[in-house]
Amino acid sequence: QVQLVQSGGGLVQAGGSLRLSCAASGRTFGSDAMGWFRQAPGKEREFVAAINWSGGDTRYSASVKGRFTISRDNAKNTVYLQMNSLKPEDTAVYYCAAASGSYSFPPRLGDYRYWGQGTQVTVSS
Repeated sequence: QVQLVQSGGGLVQAGGSLRLSCAASGRTFGSDAMGWFRQAPGKEREFVAAINWSGGDTRYSASVKGRFTISRDNAKNTVYLQMNSLKPEDTAVYYCAAASGSYSFPPRLGDYRYWGQGTQVTVSS
């Protein structure tokens, strides 16, 4: 079993920055891809970013590319999402997720087996 505990988030003005963290426990963290997703009110959960097991390969959605950076520290069993130049449309609940099983990078939604509890990010205009 894997537990993902998120921290960070909160309220920030447009143009500001936030960093989300996701600490994993319960299994070998450094062997699987990790991802960040978000869900705004009334909308479906959407992909934000993914990082492979080593941190050497990353993917971003078009809406955040160039503003957000995903990274991981396998020694600390933690994945991060640095969010810069935030916009009101980035307001959502953000979730980290861990892939598991057999998959190719980047994982599909169904490859993510473990999810964090979610953290609110609110960007005011």
